[in-house]
Amino acid sequence: MKKYGTLWLCVTALLMAMNVILSSFGIPVPGGHLYLNDVVICTGALLMDPVASFIVGGVGAFLGDLFFYPTPMFVSLAVHGLQAIVISLMARRRKGKPVVNQILGVSIGAVIMVVGYTLGRAFLYSTPEYAMMKLPYQILQAATGAILGMILVHQGGLARAFERLFRNRTETERS
Repeated sequence: MKKYGTLWLCVTALLMAMNVILSSFGIPVPGGHLYLNDVVICTGALLMDPVASFIVGGVGAFLGDLFFYPTPMFVSLAVHGLQAIVISLMARRRKGKPVVNQILGVSIGAVIMVVGYTLGRAFLYSTPEYAMMKLPYQILQAATGAILGMILVHQGGLARAFERLFRNRTETERS
């Protein structure tokens, strides 16, 4: 894949826009909301390089918060950005089986998201109790994002589609 080409830019922008949209509304659950932007973050990080993953995850979540709920926007930038980079790096490891590396990546990414948002909420709202109250929703959001991201990439055929899309593009550029 030729980094930072037009195709890379368009795919990154599309995934980032999906992150912004999915971070703008939540599914009501008893005591809070479940946001599905983690699905896009995990999916994008599994498919794209670390730079694109940071843009999709960190910048996309930052913009979603900026537009709709600005208080945690810098927490979102740092936490989702780091989450996406770690998932992307783990998914591209040469050692071990690719699917195992991806499972490890989304698992570590989920822990980063839960811990990061818990600490961020405790800092922003100055009440560790409030942050702990939201912990079950953060765990649910992280697990949902990791599981659905893996399903979309593998069972949904996105891995094959991205491979074909970027392989055909790089072969065309070489000619």
